Amino acid sequence: MAKDQAIRVAPAPDAVSERPPSPRSSKGARTRERLVEAAKEIFEESGFLEARISDIAARAGQSHGSFYYYFDSKEEIFREVAAAVDERLFAPMDEVILAHSALKPRQRVREAMRRHFEMYREEARIIALIEQVSGYDNEVNALRLSRFQRHTERAAERIRQLQKAKRADPKLDPMISAAALGALTSRFAEMWLVHEAVDSTLEHAVDQVSRILTNAIGLSDA
Repeated sequence: MAKDQAIRVAPAPDAVSERPPSPRSSKGARTRERLVEAAKEIFEESGFLEARISDIAARAGQSHGSFYYYFDSKEEIFREVAAAVDERLFAPMDEVILAHSALKPRQRVREAMRRHFEMYREEARIIALIEQVSGYDNEVNALRLSRFQRHTERAAERIRQLQKAKRADPKLDPMISAAALGALTSRFAEMWLVHEAVDSTLEHAVDQVSRILTNAIGLSDA
């Protein structure tokens, strides 16, 4: 063999088989999803500071090393958990308020509030933790503010449509109204379902908050 001839050694079969599936593959996507679900459970049980990556990986049925193939840190996966929770909370905006439906405007608001509060109640523990972490994690805080602004703009556009159809108070500023009502709804849900500072059944809360929202913009079914 020539002295300058390169010697190539094939990787051991075990080393190849242990490599996690690519995040872009369907199997990799499922693994990533399991890690996010497991992280949410661990964060809810242990809190953010006490949660360990090894516990998240074990809950998802993955090795500690596999975790870093999909996420760089505990902070990164927490932000993905927070984003997924926000998507669930704001889903009624797309599924009820903005979607084509036979429901009248006031009925839409009521149905959206019901779904929003039901989801908030299910996610109350992780929502409280997200609120806590956003106080010192700028990226989590920026994520929440960005989503709030996006959904405020969409709600404002809906108010404009109602004003053009003469179903809402034409003197209202759509953006300010949407922001104020969005803040009212989220703050009420937090005080009621996270801090338990309000005593109410789901039905009564849905009825009262729906009335407040529809009365505030002068919403009419006529």
